[in-house]
Amino acid sequence: MSTSATPSVLFVCVHNAGRSQMAAAFLTHLGGDRVQVRSAGSAPADTVNPAVVEAMREVGIDISAETPKVLATEAVQSSDVVITMGCGDACPYFSGKRYLDWQLEDPAGQGVAAVRPIRDEIERRIRGLLAELAIEPAA
Repeated sequence: MSTSATPSVLFVCVHNAGRSQMAAAFLTHLGGDRVQVRSAGSAPADTVNPAVVEAMREVGIDISAETPKVLATEAVQSSDVVITMGCGDACPYFSGKRYLDWQLEDPAGQGVAAVRPIRDEIERRIRGLLAELAIEPAA
């Protein structure tokens, strides 16, 4: 971890339109200002997957205004924890960073019913990450 009192987490997937958006939204929602959250994609889509937006709305989190962002080397360099979700070799590696690779089904092309279990698994993993970071989740 950095010397900063606030840990920084970067979520990376290919399109930054599904998994990484859900993970960033859950961490922001549950971690509040006690954690810095970023998300990006190695080949970002034009928009966030509408089924992902709807699935997150069902749990009270609105990500309709989010837009996919391109992965920048600076984002990796300024993060304490980098969580990849299928970005493969596109994610730059820097020593001193903690890397986690979350194997999750890709919600691309899926309907809301198929996105829900992915969403729920991401929330479970985010709660585990918060516990590892010693951050009590918001109610």
